[in-house]
Amino acid sequence: MSTSASRFHSAPVDFKTYQPKHFLWTLQGKVATVTLNRPDRKNPLTFESYAELRDMFYALIHSDDVKVVVITGAGGNFCSGGDVHEIIGPLVQMQKKDDMQGLLGFTRMTGDLVKAMRACPQTIISAVDGICAGAGAIVSMASDMRYGTARSKVAFLFVRVGLAGADMGACAILPRIIGSGRASELLYTGRSMDGTEAERWGFYNKVCEPEALLADTLALAESIASGPTFAHAMTKRCLHQEWNMGVDEAIEAEAQAQAICMQTHDFERAYNAFVAKQKPVFAGD
Repeated sequence: MSTSASRFHSAPVDFKTYQPKHFLWTLQGKVATVTLNRPDRKNPLTFESYAELRDMFYALIHSDDVKVVVITGAGGNFCSGGDVHEIIGPLVQMQKKDDMQGLLGFTRMTGDLVKAMRACPQTIISAVDGICAGAGAIVSMASDMRYGTARSKVAFLFVRVGLAGADMGACAILPRIIGSGRASELLYTGRSMDGTEAERWGFYNKVCEPEALLADTLALAESIASGPTFAHAMTKRCLHQEWNMGVDEAIEAEAQAQAICMQTHDFERAYNAFVAKQKPVFAGD
């Protein structure tokens, strides 16, 4: 585990009995669902919910019970970003007091949430409906995959509040999903894109009907959870680490990663099932 992860967690979390304070958590089989649950205000994040989400994803590094995480929002919206009254107001007060350390502490803490999402081995899928703005757009961006609806509105609106589009890794991650020119437009203008555009640009993997969104996302999650999850975790690690590699270095890293996966029981199970003309049943080991 990385140093940044270790400073948040000293003891394992039992995710079968996990009861967070600032969002909902359910675990069905190997698929966990995180529901941002402040529907009256379109599910904004607070200092506390940022930190609890960060800690949860770092704790998942040690979990064998959870193989896939689905993130969604209650009440027809995903997340409206940082709470104006509980986050933006206090940050303005820090600015007035010239509290650079306090401001930097906050921005590093929010960035740690994205680091935690990328560090955990589980596949993360966001199910996005309605408003998905600011930090909400970042959470969906930091997920491995995204399902959305045509009526959803995704906006990286930091510029609308006088801030840079460079927030929580957006300038590094978003161009890799939709391309540099498109990412630049969204980050410079703060405009929203609907679900049709989000799918066309490659931000969404699929556009679903609102009433089918969560079921479709969970079906994908269950399919991934039933696969070779050790190998899936290796895929996620390589996708993340190879951003900073040249092609030759990436090929060598993948050679090593694949050789490790060839030592798993799932690799042997797949071969035996093929010989027996059966569908393999993976166990993630």
